[in-house]
Amino acid sequence: MVRTRVVQTLFAYYKNPDKTLLTARKELNKSFADTYDLYFSLLDFANELTAYAQRQLEEQSARARATHSSWAPNRRFVQNRLAQQLFDNRALRARIQEQQLSWDSGMQAVADVYKRLTESEFYRQYMEAETCTYNDDKRIWRQIYQHLLTGNEVLNDALEEMELVLDKTNWTTDMEVVLSYVIKTIKRFGEDSTPETPLLEMFDNEDEVRFASSLLEKAIKEHDQFEQLINSHLKGWDAERIAYMDRIIIEAALAEITEFENIALTVSMNEYIELAKEYSGDKSYMFINGILTEILRDLKNEGSLFKALSLK
Repeated sequence: MVRTRVVQTLFAYYKNPDKTLLTARKELNKSFADTYDLYFSLLDFANELTAYAQRQLEEQSARARATHSSWAPNRRFVQNRLAQQLFDNRALRARIQEQQLSWDSGMQAVADVYKRLTESEFYRQYMEAETCTYNDDKRIWRQIYQHLLTGNEVLNDALEEMELVLDKTNWTTDMEVVLSYVIKTIKRFGEDSTPETPLLEMFDNEDEVRFASSLLEKAIKEHDQFEQLINSHLKGWDAERIAYMDRIIIEAALAEITEFENIALTVSMNEYIELAKEYSGDKSYMFINGILTEILRDLKNEGSLFKALSLK
C-alpha cells in the first residue's frame, strides 16, 4: 500500500505544476490518514449492519402485532458478541467521533449486504444452529467481510459517495487491502477482549513512514534524470505516446532501486510490476518490465547500480 500511495501522489503532483515537494509530502500523509479512516469505517460497518438488522426485527415485530400474528424473532445475529465488542471498542469509537466518520451516505450498501447476508447459506446455518459459541460469532463476521464485502460493487459505489462527503481520497482503490486488515483485526479478538483491545496501527513500524517519504522525495528530485533514462531506452516507441501512469511507475521503481540498497532488486521489480497490472493498461506491465530491465542493465554496466542483477 505504501508504494501505491507514493505512485498516486506522484501522479497528482506532476498533473499540477504549482505543487511543491512540501505539498506533495502533505498529500502523501493525508492519503495514509484517509486509508486509516477507511479501516475504521469498515470496522464500524459491523455496528451499522447490526443496527440495520435490529431495525428489520423491530419492523417485523410491529407488523406481527398489527396483524395479531404469532412471531418469535431470532435475535442471535443482533446479539453477536464480536459486533458488541467492536461497538464498545474505545479506540474505534474515538476515531469515528474525532473524524466524524459516518455511513449515512452509504446506507444503500448496508441494505445490500444485509439482503445478501440473509440469503446466504452460512447465515442460515449460523441462525439455525442449536448452539452458538463465541467462535461462531467471530466466524460469521469473517465470512461477511470476505464474501459479502469483497468485490461488492454496491459497496464500491457507496464508498465513492462517502469519499466525497467526508473529503477522503482513493477509498475504493484501497478497499480490498483494507478489508484484509479488518479480517486480521477480527482474528485478534477473543471472548475476554475488553474495550481497551488495541486495533492495528497505521504503519507496522516507523521505517515504513521514512521509506514512503524518502521514496517520494527521491522520485521528485530525480525526475528529470529518470525521464532522460526512460526516453533513451524507448527503442522505437514514441515518447509522447507512453502512458503517463507507466512513466510514473517506472520513475518510482528507479527511485526505489537506486536509493534503497537494502531492498532486494527482485522485490522492487515485483512490486512495481504488480502496480502496473493494477493501475496501467492490460499489457503495460510487460512494457514497464522491459524498459526497467534495459535501464538497470545499462546502469549496472556503468557501475551506477550496486545491487545484484539477475534479470532475464
